[in-house]
Amino acid sequence: MSVLIVAPARYGSTRFPGKPLALIAGRTMLDRVAVRASAAARAINGAHFVVATDDERIISHCAKAGIPAVMTDPALASGSDRAFAAAEAAAERPEFIINLQGDAPFTPVEHITAVIRALENSEADAATPCVQLDWAGLDALRKAKEITPFSGTTCLIGPDQNALWFSKSILPAIRDEAALRHGGGLSPVFRHIGLYGFRYDALKQFTQLPPSKYEKLEGLEQLRLIENGMRIRCELVEAAPVSSSGIDTPEDIARAEMLIAEHGDPDTELFGRA
Repeated sequence: MSVLIVAPARYGSTRFPGKPLALIAGRTMLDRVAVRASAAARAINGAHFVVATDDERIISHCAKAGIPAVMTDPALASGSDRAFAAAEAAAERPEFIINLQGDAPFTPVEHITAVIRALENSEADAATPCVQLDWAGLDALRKAKEITPFSGTTCLIGPDQNALWFSKSILPAIRDEAALRHGGGLSPVFRHIGLYGFRYDALKQFTQLPPSKYEKLEGLEQLRLIENGMRIRCELVEAAPVSSSGIDTPEDIARAEMLIAEHGDPDTELFGRA
């Protein structure tokens, strides 16, 4: 089994220019992503990782930090396009390609390996992890969206564990929420983790398809797969104490630093092993 873990890192984000090099509690976001990619590659037999960027400033940062990196065309439209470009540039064609979002710095290593298992054990075209939120987690997501409404994605999952839909809105709407809360347990809302695994041919097909209607409306590239009849396996995982749906704004960094202050830095041990 050949696996390539790619961390796309685009410098020119519209909402947050330069965010891969933004500091989170003293470490750049890219450093935090890379140390997790490296740990996952060590845990998966035959895996390698690389940062795929469009900017010399990120290449320079990676060179100084000892992070493998490849320059890709700045005109590429999405992180998945950049991940496929990195796979095409690899010495060996990978069977599976992991698109480890460059703005999701707290993705647990276990989530990455879970995506690989999901692809191995299903016939899905792609796989992604989701967390079923408890009621406190749902309340926190709603509160965050009052400030940054496009931070955080939810997912509807079918009985076959394949995704029905993804949205920046909180889905599903809950008619009898008070009664459900009274029963305790978990909410019916699944939060999507910004991590994708693809079979090589599926990712190649994805990059050749035009952006789809709802992909453009929601700003979620995975909807292109669903709108074209491709299957995305949703792997249920446990939430980490320090987690983020994705760093899209400076406000998201502030929230991440508050979690680190409360729970401790989850990357301390990983950096010690790097």
